Amino acid sequence: MVEWPKETPDQKEIFDFFGDPGENQVLLDLPFPMRISWAIDKRINRFYCHEKVRENFLRIYKAVLAHYGYEEIKRLRLDIWGGCFNIRKKRGGNTYSLHSWGIAIDTDPINNQLTWGRDKARLARPDYDKFWEIVEAEGFTSLGRKQNFDWMHFQATSK
Repeated sequence: MVEWPKETPDQKEIFDFFGDPGENQVLLDLPFPMRISWAIDKRINRFYCHEKVRENFLRIYKAVLAHYGYEEIKRLRLDIWGGCFNIRKKRGGNTYSLHSWGIAIDTDPINNQLTWGRDKARLARPDYDKFWEIVEAEGFTSLGRKQNFDWMHFQATSK
């Protein structure tokens, strides 16, 4: 398993490991189609991410498909795409969002809103325990599981 950098306040480890925001982006072909959260009738079959996380993301989605199957993925809304690569600052902050490097993914943002805790977030339910085991097996961090907010989001950093 890769030892991901820590997300420090100055983001030095992120810059040292991944380079500048927006660099080294590659396409990842998904093993199943995903519905776009803001245009639910539209599908994606691939997305841009950082080259250092591409194989990890691919293993995650292949393992999710193998464990749940596509019909269960749709029922659980694990196919609702909230985004990966987007150069921007963190909400209310001055540092870059990890999406700026394409090293974080958001899933089903409507049902896992930023400020919601485990009492409201859908991804906090027991049906998703295996999903989080798969994500964490790649060394990724879930802010929901670590800090009980932003359950939609997982990232290639250690906390």
